[in-house]
Amino acid sequence: MDWGNVKLGELVDALKEVEWTTPPRPLAEFFAKFAIPKTRAKWESRVKCNLYYYRTNYFLSIAFILCIGFIRNPLAFIAVLISSIGTACLNDSFALSVNERLTRAIRRLSPPLASKMRPPTSVGVRGRPLKGNVYICGTDRRIVVLSILSLSALFWYISSAFKTVLYALALGFILSLLHMSLRTPNLKARLNAYREEFRAGWRGLNSDA
Repeated sequence: MDWGNVKLGELVDALKEVEWTTPPRPLAEFFAKFAIPKTRAKWESRVKCNLYYYRTNYFLSIAFILCIGFIRNPLAFIAVLISSIGTACLNDSFALSVNERLTRAIRRLSPPLASKMRPPTSVGVRGRPLKGNVYICGTDRRIVVLSILSLSALFWYISSAFKTVLYALALGFILSLLHMSLRTPNLKARLNAYREEFRAGWRGLNSDA
């Protein structure tokens, strides 16, 4: 595969379709051989090839740097976690699942309190109201999400979580780009590219059949 002729949109489409559950490449291979590309065309081809071949390594590297940032600033991790929960509650399935789990747990600890947290009578089955709204522990989902996001905003402010996340992502992307630029494509990367190209062509033949 001539990576120099691969456009950015084609690379993005390939990364969307390819499996991301593959294990990362060994560290001995990941840090095997480095060299400065002589031309811009070789640099672009090398970046595309390495991004496709070492995608799992780059993802884990960025995640590792984020973990280090969260270890240095635990409140930033709490802020991101609360924001993620609040955003996930906007999804009906997640909100209903949270409602069921919390209601079940509260019912075991205090049945009277659980009875007071029932949704209004106009609500349908499993906490879903007839008009399309969702309740969590008897409270309108919109109020719950607003409260969670307000709490997360407080943590983002007092912990400087934005700086932690921004610096960690920037460092992760910069180091990944340096590796993509300097790591010379090996034979395994080329063979892997040809294999993926063959699979794509085979799928195209099967779809036409």
